[in-house]
This record gives sequence, C-alpha cells and structure tokens, in this order.
Amino acid sequence: MTVQGGLLIAGTTSDAGKSTVTAGLCRWLARQGVRVAPFKAQNMSNNSMVCADGAEIGRAQWLQAVAAGVEPESAMNPVLLKPGGDRRSHVVLRGKPWGELVAGDWAQGRRALATAAQEALAELRERYDVVLCEGAGSPAEINLRDGDYVNMGLARAAGLPVVVVGDIDRGGVLAAMAGTVALLGREDQAHVAGFLVNKFRGDAALLEPGLRSLSELTGRPVLGVLPWLPDAWLDSEDALAMAGWAGHRRGPGATLRVAAVRLPRVSNATDLDPLAAEPGVSVTVTADPDVLAAADVVILPGSRSTVDDLNWLRENGIARVIEARAEEGRPVLGICGGCQMLAGTITDDVESGAGAVAALGLLPLTVRFAEEKTLTRPAGRWRGHRVRGYEIHHGITETRPGDGAEPFLDGLRRGAVWATMWHGVFENDDFRRAWLAEAAAQAGVAWRPADAPGFAARREAMLDDLADAIEEHVDTGALLALVSGGVPPGLPWIRLGRADQADQADQSSV
Repeated sequence: MTVQGGLLIAGTTSDAGKSTVTAGLCRWLARQGVRVAPFKAQNMSNNSMVCADGAEIGRAQWLQAVAAGVEPESAMNPVLLKPGGDRRSHVVLRGKPWGELVAGDWAQGRRALATAAQEALAELRERYDVVLCEGAGSPAEINLRDGDYVNMGLARAAGLPVVVVGDIDRGGVLAAMAGTVALLGREDQAHVAGFLVNKFRGDAALLEPGLRSLSELTGRPVLGVLPWLPDAWLDSEDALAMAGWAGHRRGPGATLRVAAVRLPRVSNATDLDPLAAEPGVSVTVTADPDVLAAADVVILPGSRSTVDDLNWLRENGIARVIEARAEEGRPVLGICGGCQMLAGTITDDVESGAGAVAALGLLPLTVRFAEEKTLTRPAGRWRGHRVRGYEIHHGITETRPGDGAEPFLDGLRRGAVWATMWHGVFENDDFRRAWLAEAAAQAGVAWRPADAPGFAARREAMLDDLADAIEEHVDTGALLALVSGGVPPGLPWIRLGRADQADQADQSSV
C-alpha cells in the first residue's frame, strides 16, 4: 500500500485512549506495508524508556514504535516532562536532561521546546511515509491554547487533520465530542475531521442514533466504534492507568499476593505490568500500611523524587511496615528509587537538595546523586537466567557485599530484602518466574509458575488485537483518505454563543 501523510489523534480527555488508538493504527498501517512512525510533541509522564542510542522517551511512544516495527528514537517524543512536584517538572529534550520548569517559567520555556518539537516532526516526516501524532490531554483546554504545540497548534503548524477519540465507558461521550469541537476557534475547528468512539461494550444499535445526531450537529463523521478490549492495559503512560489492572488479574487461582507501594511521585510503574500478567499472582497498588503488612511480597517501585517519597513513607507508617517485614524475613523488593530508599544513606544535592539523609538502612548501600543522568540498557545474569533491563536515574548506588548480603543484578539481596536499580527486569520471563518462586518460598506460599505465554508475546498479542479492532470496526478507507489527503476543505464552523446572547434570542422569539 502506498500512503503518505500524517494525522493527529486527539482526545476528549486524558486517558481517553489516544495512546492505545495510535498504537493500534501504527500496527495496522505497518501490516499494510506502510513505513509509519509515532510522534508526541510533548508528553507528561514519569513512565519512560531508554532507546538503543541512550535517549529517554515516554513509554507510550516506545510502545507505538514497537507496534510500527521501527526503532524507537528521541524524535518520536522530543519533549518529555517528568513531574517532580505540584509546580515543577524535569524536562527531557530530545532524550537528554534539559533542565527544570516551574509554573511561572512555563510560557517562556515553552517557545524553545516548541521549536525543538516542530523540528523533530519535520525530521520524521522526511524519513517515514506516515507520521501518526498523538495529542496531549484535550485540545479543548482553551486556557492552554496560547503557545500550544502538541494539539491544535501542532495540527495547524503541520497541516494535519485531527480525529478526536472519546471514551464511552466514562459516560457523556457524545457531549464531550461535540463540546470539544465547539470550544475551539474557527481555525482550529477547520482541522477536526472526525471522531472515534473507544471502549464500547453493549448494543451497537442503541448507540447508532446518537452517533448519527453527533455527525449531523457537527458536520463530521464518526469513523468507528472500537470495542472494549480488556487486555489493552500494558505499558501504561502514567501511574493513574495502574488502576486499570489493579486487581484485574485477581481470581480464584491467584495464590501469591504482591502489593506495590503507591508512592506520590511513582515512576516507571510499568515494572509491575509483567507481575500483574503472571497467572497465579495478584497485584495491588496501595498506600495502606495494613494491606502492605498482609501481602506476601511488597515492592517499592521507582520514584521521581526519592527523598521526598522516603519522607512520605515515614509520615504514613509504611517505613515501619517495611522494616518489620525485613526483621520477619518477609520479601521486600526495591526498584531504582525504591532500591535507594533501602540504603543506609542518600546524599542528594541534585534532585531534592536535601544533602545527606538517613535512608531505611536495610541494605549495605550508599547513594550519591550526580548531575549527569544515567541512561543505559544493562544486561546480566541471576541464578543462570539472562536478564536485560534499563536504567534511568541520577542516584549512583555503591554496594558493599558482605555482612550477609550478596549481589543481585547490580544491587544487593540480604535475607528477604532485595534491591536493584534496573527497570524492566520482570519482562524477562525466566527470571521473573524464578524470582517469584524464590520470593514465594520466603513468604511461605506454595506458588509455582504456570505454563503461559511470555510477557513479550502478550504485548505482541495485545498490539495485534488493537490492529484487528481497527480493521474490523473503523472505516479505514476514510481514515486513509485523511492521512494522505490532508485536512478536508469546507468543514463547518460550530458557533458557541454566549449565554446572554442566547437569552436575548429566546426573549425575542416569545
């Protein structure tokens, strides 16, 4: 198939399904022989991935590149914002640390980021037949329209048609779609060319009259209604999406209870996905000390702000639970920031500026934060199993084997306390199952690995399911016409009147 062009996938809300739909479209186009690349001008997420060249990008764009069958690269997500607090974000520009932005600096800093994003998109369009762009949040956030370069600002600058995705499972999807268009200015509305309904389950005949009315009211077609796909939950973009699977895999056969600490500034929560996919394992994400105390295995995940989250552990009584588990020989695993929290001391003049801080002291580790960020994809072995992972951190961890501790990947294990700086280790099937079996034995649980597909195979099956849904439930002919033909001419402007004007019109008609 010969197709050239681009498309922007926007959403009525965050988590409407933009990332999922874009991944499905990438896989579907790749099946047709189209060389396609994903793109998101600006992503705000603490779930990221390291590319082969050492660049850091959002996990969603990495997954979309996998779906497209191309090598992930920094141009696919040129601006990555990693929230470090309520008003500041660490900025990753073209895969490398760029600095921090606080709320007051945002308008000025955005200009430099917008230029870099537009240049990255131009690069991709020169090298690929099609570039599928994903928006951020909602284009109807009109308070953010000035200087926007990821939603309608990007569509206008690059001449892209826009398809708006809405999540029908939330309710109110027809109003959300119509309202999204109506809130946009005339020039922005001229780029919105259609809608996609996502996560539908029910009788399609009952929905059809509403879709027809939506098209009549807006002058734009509904290009498809995608069904609810229960397995489309891997590689989530942010920690909120963890709720999509927390308990999702729990059932009568779940014998090993894993509880992950819901840190306020959690990062790379996708480390938990392979555990949630493992038969016989239930995964709960919680900030309840009692739930953590009762679990068979507790995991301290990564953190965007280790010292701040360590203080939060102490304030909420979770630190005492972790320490008690260590004394009782009940499994605890720290990953990256969680690993650092298990150390003796943390010296941080970079991330929090707190200086020397006493950590939980459960492993003979010391941590020193460095200005330069570590972005690598290490490999090693444990119990004869090959393990690959990736590292994203400023904290340099020094291990001191001995005193009852033994090496564990790049970290340490002492008794039932385990720690590593490597993300992604549970995606290695043999390692994951061997480690779970050992942790289950420490917890006194008779869990054994089941004969089930590996995690990579599950991911590929999910991407194929998404592409199948696109092919079956979307008007792909109309979609391809948008991609190759650009913005359709003559799209109507929906005028949203002011309330006082509407009142006057009503009175004059009486």
